[in-house]
Amino acid sequence: MTPQELRALCLSFNGTVEDFPFGPETSVFKVGGKLFALSALDARPLKANLKCDPDDAVRLREEYEGLVVPGWHMNKRHWNTVTVDGALPDALVRELVEDSYDLVVAGLPRAERLRLDRP
Repeated sequence: MTPQELRALCLSFNGTVEDFPFGPETSVFKVGGKLFALSALDARPLKANLKCDPDDAVRLREEYEGLVVPGWHMNKRHWNTVTVDGALPDALVRELVEDSYDLVVAGLPRAERLRLDRP
């Protein structure tokens, strides 16, 4: 997956905005004001921090050792850093990004979830 594809994927979800609170080199993708993905899109290898269910986070780290690691500068229980350089299938990366978005949306107030068409 290219940086442009990762960015387009993140922006494809309802209500997503891209922000740069950590400087121009780090894209932060938010829904309802809450972070669900962040990446330095020009970094090599390309990596993204994604929110994850704690049980899934451990399983993914074991299954994809070295490619999925505890979230860098994040809560290690709820966040993974995922290497998005082609070693992982693009379908898996898309699933992990969508799961991250869904986890964040699930924590939003009901009215906000309904507005996003994610009851």
